[in-house]
Amino acid sequence: MQENNFKNRKKEIALFEELFKSEKPKLIILYGRRRVGKTELLKEFLNKHKGLYLLARQEPEKEQLVKFSTQIAEFFNDNVLKVNPFISWDALFTYLCEKPRMPLIFDEFPYAVEASKKLPSILQDYWDNKFSKNNSFIVLCGSSINMMENLLGHKSPLYGRRTEQILLEPLKFSDACLFFPDKMSLKEKVIYFSLLGGIPAYLLEFDFNKSLKENLKENLLRKNKFLYQDSIFVLKEELKEPRNYFSILDSLAKRNSKIGLIVNDTGLDKSFVNKYLSVLISLQLVERRVPITEKNNRKSRKGIYLIKDNFFKSWFRFVFDNQEYVEQDRQDKLINEKIIPEINSFAGRAFEDIVLSEIIRNKKYENYLWGRWWDRGFECDLVGIDKERKEIIFGEVKFSELSKRDIADIEKSLINLSKIINMNGYKEKFMIVCLDHDNYKTDTEIIKFKDIVG
Repeated sequence: MQENNFKNRKKEIALFEELFKSEKPKLIILYGRRRVGKTELLKEFLNKHKGLYLLARQEPEKEQLVKFSTQIAEFFNDNVLKVNPFISWDALFTYLCEKPRMPLIFDEFPYAVEASKKLPSILQDYWDNKFSKNNSFIVLCGSSINMMENLLGHKSPLYGRRTEQILLEPLKFSDACLFFPDKMSLKEKVIYFSLLGGIPAYLLEFDFNKSLKENLKENLLRKNKFLYQDSIFVLKEELKEPRNYFSILDSLAKRNSKIGLIVNDTGLDKSFVNKYLSVLISLQLVERRVPITEKNNRKSRKGIYLIKDNFFKSWFRFVFDNQEYVEQDRQDKLINEKIIPEINSFAGRAFEDIVLSEIIRNKKYENYLWGRWWDRGFECDLVGIDKERKEIIFGEVKFSELSKRDIADIEKSLINLSKIINMNGYKEKFMIVCLDHDNYKTDTEIIKFKDIVG
């Protein structure tokens, strides 16, 4: 992602500003999925504060130290260091310990650890005895979620030393809208977000001045394109044997959300499916959900599994099983026969997640705990529970414009659902969220999506 394309992340920038101004020793772990914008966030922070940025690469320890020596020498204008590079991490950290307080950024830190397994232990020693006493501000950043979480584990030398750990998540819908032209309709924005999700690098790949069909054909369904290859690349980077994970994600994309359905679809043993799902959850690609009314989430038998990332969801839904179309340059047939006919229903399901996310962030509804509900074939898109005031909201989400008749039918459905869910002693309210609607006098709160975005 190019520097001039940095957008939003206001909360994260504000957090880094707050941490730096505290003038206390900081060892910050910043991690998250590839392409989520970690490096651009750090560079944006460094635009305001002069600091040292070091990017590790997949290369041997000696080459790593030489490269860092050159960067550090240039930063401090040290001619001696330019011709006498560091020969050890001890030498590098000793040098940096003597410098004034400034941001010290180690990006792709897992690559440096791969080249030198003793690096975390060495850094622990210098943090305990030098950096922490100098109120240093150090950020360790990495894209390998597995390795970064291992750095946080109790077996790691750095365990207990970190002062903050920040998981940088994909952008929410209202934040991602900054990537879309102002003239684009909300419905179009939802469709694009359902396909690309909140990963900045993915949002930058589409040309929103072109049609959806053109973007699909030119920027997704080409063998040489970044978006066509990246799902496979991400999984291969994180997993040693990704084949079975592909099968599970493919099954989830087909809306097989229960363990039994996934087992039947993939032919994998149940114990393996459970293990693979746990790994995909740790990689922020899959999530487990339970009905909002469940008292014990972990033990609930009503849990379902869903692909968390919109781009992975759309790639496995539309591309994974249709790669022969791309291989044979039959993209138009794939788009016209398999993608466009399903795009509204696909975006409609994503719209439910978007609305839930925006409702949760909306201050008007901050007293409510929000989620979904389902049981025995019944389901409710939105359920908000305020335990203090003993109020419950039952909501329906529609990716369409609603007529008076539509609204009346939905109201009846919500009333029936309220009887099934049956929260005794709670005052019941009803809500409908849609793209637009006819004026209709009713006690049900009918919300246009544009009124809750942002």
